[in-house]
Amino acid sequence: MTSPHDPYVRVRGAREHNLRNADVDIPRDTLTVFTGVSGSGKSSLAFGTIYAEAQRRYFESVAPYARRLIHQVGAPAVGEVTGLPPAVSLEQRRSAPGARSSVGTVTTLSNSLRMLFSRAGDYPAGAERLDSDAFSPNTAAGACPGCHGLGRVHRTSEELLVPDPGLSVREGAIAAWPGAWQGKNLRDVLDALGYDVDRPWRELAPADREWILFTDEQPVVTVHPVREAGRIQRPYQGTYMSARRYVMHTFADSKSATLRAKAERFLSSEPCPVCGGTRLRPEAMAVTFAGRTIAELAGLALTELADVLAAAGGDGTARVLTADLLARIGTVTELGLGYLSLDRTAPTLSSGELQRLRLATQLRAGLFGVVYVLDEPSAGLHPADTEALLAVLGRLKESGNTVFVVEHQMDVVRRADWLVDVGPLAGEHGGRVLHSGPPAGLAGVAESATRRFLFPDAPPEPREVRAPSGWLRLRGVERHNVRGVDASFPLGVFTAVTGVSGSGKSTLVGQVLAGALADSGAGPDSGEREQVAAGYARAEGLDAVDRLVQVDQRPIGRTPRSNLATYTGLFDVVRKLFAATPLARERGYRAGRFSFNVTGGRCETCQGEGFVSVELLFLPSTYAPCPDCHGARYNPPTLEVTLRGLNIAQVLDLTVESAAGFFAGTPAAARSLGTLLDVGLGYLRLGQPATELSGGEAQRIKLAAELQRARRGHTLYLLDEPTTGLHPADVEVLMRQLHGLVEAGATVVVVEHDMAVVAGADWVIDLGPGGGDLGGRIVAEGPPVQVARAPESRTAGYLRAALGRA
Repeated sequence: MTSPHDPYVRVRGAREHNLRNADVDIPRDTLTVFTGVSGSGKSSLAFGTIYAEAQRRYFESVAPYARRLIHQVGAPAVGEVTGLPPAVSLEQRRSAPGARSSVGTVTTLSNSLRMLFSRAGDYPAGAERLDSDAFSPNTAAGACPGCHGLGRVHRTSEELLVPDPGLSVREGAIAAWPGAWQGKNLRDVLDALGYDVDRPWRELAPADREWILFTDEQPVVTVHPVREAGRIQRPYQGTYMSARRYVMHTFADSKSATLRAKAERFLSSEPCPVCGGTRLRPEAMAVTFAGRTIAELAGLALTELADVLAAAGGDGTARVLTADLLARIGTVTELGLGYLSLDRTAPTLSSGELQRLRLATQLRAGLFGVVYVLDEPSAGLHPADTEALLAVLGRLKESGNTVFVVEHQMDVVRRADWLVDVGPLAGEHGGRVLHSGPPAGLAGVAESATRRFLFPDAPPEPREVRAPSGWLRLRGVERHNVRGVDASFPLGVFTAVTGVSGSGKSTLVGQVLAGALADSGAGPDSGEREQVAAGYARAEGLDAVDRLVQVDQRPIGRTPRSNLATYTGLFDVVRKLFAATPLARERGYRAGRFSFNVTGGRCETCQGEGFVSVELLFLPSTYAPCPDCHGARYNPPTLEVTLRGLNIAQVLDLTVESAAGFFAGTPAAARSLGTLLDVGLGYLRLGQPATELSGGEAQRIKLAAELQRARRGHTLYLLDEPTTGLHPADVEVLMRQLHGLVEAGATVVVVEHDMAVVAGADWVIDLGPGGGDLGGRIVAEGPPVQVARAPESRTAGYLRAALGRA
């Protein structure tokens, strides 16, 4: 029996996901780090068991009616957990925040700034004092009526809608109209209305052109279709819709991302003419503090905003409110985010930046006796910024809290008071607690994959730097904080782009370089990507690249119906194999029968989801396995068809590693599975929903899908922080693949903070020296050994240490 003053959190019999009846004791009031390879079960222990149990206990104390309103995780599969205080989780949420969410709203700094303007702002003579809501673009009281508080309006013009005025309407002059029957219908309606659809567009009267493109009228007219041989077409009532109305309607309401992207090509986004992009009503913009409007202060980097507020002075109310704001800004800048402005929208932030903003908010909350569970807080952090993060975690602990961190960064692991190592490998080969104790004790655990990185034995041999086969040069780059930069990227080698958070790495690579290549025809169709204004004055060497492949960390699907097998195309192969079995042929089942997304083979009770929502009176609706298929997703006749003893549901439940053995004799399936194994994803299940995958896993699945394609011409691969969320052992596997692409003749450019990866690159471009306005310059470039000696670079010292180890 544990005493009520037992200083340990004790977990007994944890069986969540792949955990194998794990027992572990962790002291409270410590900084404890959970380590292990990707998929080993460390997150299942920290989040799936410890945090989930703390949350479940808290909900048990909440009234049932209130419980319905809160999204709950289920009770974890665990024997018992004792000594567990209340817990706060700070995960790297993959869900995309809305366009109205910003740095100010995430940190609640906007609330304090609005209160400052409401109570202590300088109002025009005779103006009424405004409530703080009037300074928010997200409320009816404050939002500009012209753009509804978004700051931008979408417009279209004749030039965008009719790119070639030499064509007639019948020849397709109005490029914005839909294709196929819908477009023909609009042309026939226009003809029936008496407009000339066969004369070149430029020869039509200006008034007619204006009406055709921009009218809001929707006249209904009888259309007599032109007779076609062998087809009888009866007259019908057709409704006219102008090109502008069609484009606006599609952009605002269409559920299809492809149709919305096509519509966006015919729109220009510009600052709202009513508010000038400030998002607020004129009454709010007339109020100032320290001589500036609220929009001007929200547009400053937090470090500059702090300087303005500190110099402002003011009466008692102003002093109290500015002191509170300065204290709140201080915690954000301490975490290396001083380059952000309050109006920076949340979708443009990385998941690491978002998590650190939430961490800053928690630090100000001043809670005591709480367990904080953090998911890789160092993700996306330069080693220089990791120092500040460790200081903040130390302060949380000193305030009387327990800090549990799931982490891969060895510098963080070395600073922990307690280390829980889970493994030894991923999936079914993991799930055991190998070590729980001070970090030094891991040195004696031979089967730990973490041990050799925490206590390196002999340094690996330095690698010979490859010579470039050519150069891709961007002159006069101007975008965000990257100002007047000339950047040169070597071809046929591995290039790492480094720099502290906010120094301009993702801007230079992900936006300007990717945009230049896409505009040159190397990238995907321009309608499928974000429209990128050039951002550079001149480019050289773009024609040497035939194909651009951008591999990012965005989810591979938004719903549980999208999974590993569907994304990689493996599911198509599997369904054809099942359709070719004797029983399936005898019953006339085709490949579609084995899809859980369409009627026929799926279980109709749960519509192929595998679970149903159970509505409970006065209690939260909960998800339970489907009572008919018990989670298998298919109906009984479909499950009767087996392939070498397994039905389709059992095949989807195989891990990639098991499936590789099962499909060894099927070349099409073996190739897909082989590339997934090559990028270290052998532990994932084939049917694992896309919503359960981390950003790092999604990125590696995309890379695996790319690796199995036939190579054509010179390909340039762009990856933004590919090692995020990866254990050093998994980083080695990934790097072998990326260097393999270079050996095969491709070019690889990565934005990276992992110094082991940078040390192994052929060329390094280091941006900085700081973040925001203090960054945006190339401070050093060249082979890693050369950059490690650059006096102005904040990366150099850390790269020197990595090269010393290498």
